[in-house]
Amino acid sequence: MKQFKTESKKLLDLMINSIYTNREIFLRELVSNASDAIDKLSFAALTDSSVSINQDDLAIRVAFDKDARTITVSDNGIGMSAEELEENLGTIAHSGSEAFKAEHSDAQGDAMDIIGQFGVGFYSSFMVAERVRVVSRAFGSDQAFAWESDGIEGYTVEPAAAGERDGEGDHGTDVILYLRASSEAEDTDKFLSEWGLRDLIKRYSNYVRHPIQMMVTKSEPVENPEDLPEDAPRYVEHQELETINSMTPIWKKRQSEVEQDDYDEFYKSTFHDWSAPARTISFHAEGSISYDALLFIPSEAPFDLYSKDYEKGLALYSSNVLIQEKCADLLPDYYNFVRGVVDSPDVTLNISRETLQQNRQLRAIAKRVERKIKSELQTMLVDDREAYEKFFENFGRGIKFGIYNSYGMNAGELADLLLFWSAKEEKYVTLREYALAMPEGLDKILYASGDSRERLAKLPAVTGAVKRGYDVLLCTADVDEFMIQAMRTYHMDAVAGDAENAGVDARDLELANVSTANLDLATDEEKQEAEKATKDNQGLFDAMAAKLQDKVSAVKVSANLTDAPACIATEGPISLEMERVMMQGPDADAAPRAQRVLELNASHPVFDKLVAAQEAGDEEKLALYASLLYDQALLVEGLPVDDPVEFAKNVCALM
Repeated sequence: MKQFKTESKKLLDLMINSIYTNREIFLRELVSNASDAIDKLSFAALTDSSVSINQDDLAIRVAFDKDARTITVSDNGIGMSAEELEENLGTIAHSGSEAFKAEHSDAQGDAMDIIGQFGVGFYSSFMVAERVRVVSRAFGSDQAFAWESDGIEGYTVEPAAAGERDGEGDHGTDVILYLRASSEAEDTDKFLSEWGLRDLIKRYSNYVRHPIQMMVTKSEPVENPEDLPEDAPRYVEHQELETINSMTPIWKKRQSEVEQDDYDEFYKSTFHDWSAPARTISFHAEGSISYDALLFIPSEAPFDLYSKDYEKGLALYSSNVLIQEKCADLLPDYYNFVRGVVDSPDVTLNISRETLQQNRQLRAIAKRVERKIKSELQTMLVDDREAYEKFFENFGRGIKFGIYNSYGMNAGELADLLLFWSAKEEKYVTLREYALAMPEGLDKILYASGDSRERLAKLPAVTGAVKRGYDVLLCTADVDEFMIQAMRTYHMDAVAGDAENAGVDARDLELANVSTANLDLATDEEKQEAEKATKDNQGLFDAMAAKLQDKVSAVKVSANLTDAPACIATEGPISLEMERVMMQGPDADAAPRAQRVLELNASHPVFDKLVAAQEAGDEEKLALYASLLYDQALLVEGLPVDDPVEFAKNVCALM
């Protein structure tokens, strides 16, 4: 037996026990090696006229023997001589495929796609096997040789036994794994089944360019079952050679070559969705980093999209071999709903081919992916508004979180994808559409936040703004107020190519809560009347504020109210909706409170009652009125009154 050198033994131990984190990839590595061997033979046939092969006969075969506890991966590729077995398998981290790629780098084309890089994939076999035997016969040779090792002390290389690769044209390689016994810590039995091997092939090697074949069990109905006894089996089983993998990945095809039905079927079967995708995005990039991408925007949100267990990411392939099922770095969080595949032969993988070494390559791909997603969403917004509105109802919350979580830095990227319900138009509008429809004299985008459109539409501040011809965006998602606080402003680009709106300049518009105190929406005449009422009744306001104590920071006249007698407005950064959301959190007691202002409508009959009580010196009645107005204003805002019992007593007292 030839001994591994001391350093080699340590390296082998690292490779078996440390480099790989997922034992299942051993079959991926062996299949990739077999694919490379076939590609090398194909290349030899193209460059050497003496090499004659039938391309249709080239294939990879996978077999298992449950009793002998073996898995065999065979190919009819270029094979190896005794010297090559010694060099490729006896020298750890020597990659024959990598050397081949370097030697023939100028001659390789689309007909080849050598996968191997590091020369360590073969040793992943020892993660599941106690012994590995490799029987190989080089193309054009009459002799096969066998390499065998337990992955601990060393290996042997000797002529193969009789019956091993000794037939005519029996070139290629057999890798035979003798699996360890299953234990509580390690289940190897799952690999000794037709279903287990099929699952690994489908998951990791489904798009290897060569057929991966396996004998599978088929059942057929028995002929003339009426001639059989009742308890006789009605089906007969037989073994049949079947190609397991799909070979040609759909994402490598041009979009013009694929029917949408084919994309839909691929999406539904791969990502386990009952519904066809809302949009399909296929693109190909060439340059310093070449890759193919196939992305899908789902038509329905998965049930766990907003749960902590949801994993975002695109499937990352390299040379048609799965590297990561969900590569999170390829998608920003706000596009976490997108599913799809990215395949690149140029990404730099780590030695286990389970992760990447250079994040800059991934960032370059991710940036292009992000641009493509945004472009598709903008196209949907313009060309199919109904479909986009449905999309936004499903996934808009995540886009809003993208602005909030970045403290507004992503607003420039995402703001034009947002939709809001218009109180005036009673339909969804974008911020741009709102800005283009703004009446003269308004330099803010007005919004109101709450838990339902119906209630928000009836708020005094909203109805007052709408009656004056202003629109108000009704925001009902719990993230809306926080997102808008992070945005602060909306930047609208100049309008070009639009005859109706030509000449509209770029501008920054403040996003203003319509319930904010001191919001200026009234006419000059209304403002003058409010100023006069304030000056004439300052004593009334001071008395009411004193009665309400720390419930409000001030009582004042509002020129913005039209029909309602009073409303609650806020000063400072905390709105009533923000307070409501934070009060539902785990730290409700420590959550900051909104600074409330009780605003009065000086033109409402109730105001005359207040003035009369103040002039009569009836402090008890004034306290009753102040408390009732404050509580009813809270109820209108959808907030609970501080003391329901006191509120009920006050109503009864007034009656």
